[in-house]
Amino acid sequence: MNRLKGIIMIISGAALWGATGPLLEWLLNNSQMSIPFILISRLTLAGGGLLVYLKLKKKQITLPLRQKVWLRQIIIFGVVGMLGVQYAFVASIDTSNAVIATLFQFLAPIYIIIFVSLRQKKKPPTVQVLGMSVTIIGLFFLLTNGSISGFVLSNEALFWGLVVGFTFAFYTLYPVRIMQEWGVILTVGWAMLIGGLTLFIVNSWTFVKEVQYLTDLKMAGMLIFIIIVGTVAFLLFLGSMSYITPVETSVLSSFEPLTAMVISVLWFGELLGKWQLAGAIIMLVGVTWLSIAGGKAKKKNIEKAPDPH
Repeated sequence: MNRLKGIIMIISGAALWGATGPLLEWLLNNSQMSIPFILISRLTLAGGGLLVYLKLKKKQITLPLRQKVWLRQIIIFGVVGMLGVQYAFVASIDTSNAVIATLFQFLAPIYIIIFVSLRQKKKPPTVQVLGMSVTIIGLFFLLTNGSISGFVLSNEALFWGLVVGFTFAFYTLYPVRIMQEWGVILTVGWAMLIGGLTLFIVNSWTFVKEVQYLTDLKMAGMLIFIIIVGTVAFLLFLGSMSYITPVETSVLSSFEPLTAMVISVLWFGELLGKWQLAGAIIMLVGVTWLSIAGGKAKKKNIEKAPDPH
């Protein structure tokens, strides 16, 4: 029953997160709101809302901030992980489109494998190298649409796409211990609030100038809707990890680009080129391959571990 719950959570979370891409693309194209304004609003309201919810449930929300070791980790996660992945994702949408930005997230396993290999000072297993190669081939087709004469994307779009993959890898790896200690909602709440306030400090004057755009009820309503959908997606995605394996989480996350693609086609009429579509499928196959290979390697290591008794 718990496994079924986890599967439903990850599919729902992935679909909702995939839907936020086209919604953000529409907001960026149809309003004068800047990326910092959207993210400051999104992160501070969502983070503050989660913390208020926990406070109403009589939770001691400031406990992790009273210990330097946890405070430091939450700040790092809030600025580099939460703000980093959100900013890179929206910037990638702004410079390319929602589908491509979502697909760039699937470079995260490659960053994770490279990081682990460097840390352990040994080459990754052959099966993981093959999976990485397949993913990179898919990325090539996505970027070039099958033509070696030039990229379909601008240099800026490519930069933000690569940053999306890196920050998503960090976002996945870094907060594991914090969430085990303090729970998903409290960790995400503080990370969102810290990330939003950090961006506000850097862009306070811009934010104050753009508050006037909220007088457009249609745009304000869309922003609030995106905040709600995105927050629920984060909670469902992270919460699912308590019930299903990382392999299942990674494979079922493919609902993100599929949702973004369907909405983009129906709403904007945006279509990937035939080679780009092939590249997207190849990337998903490569990521699934990496996930299954990683799961088998982890299981093999556990089986080889000596019995502590």
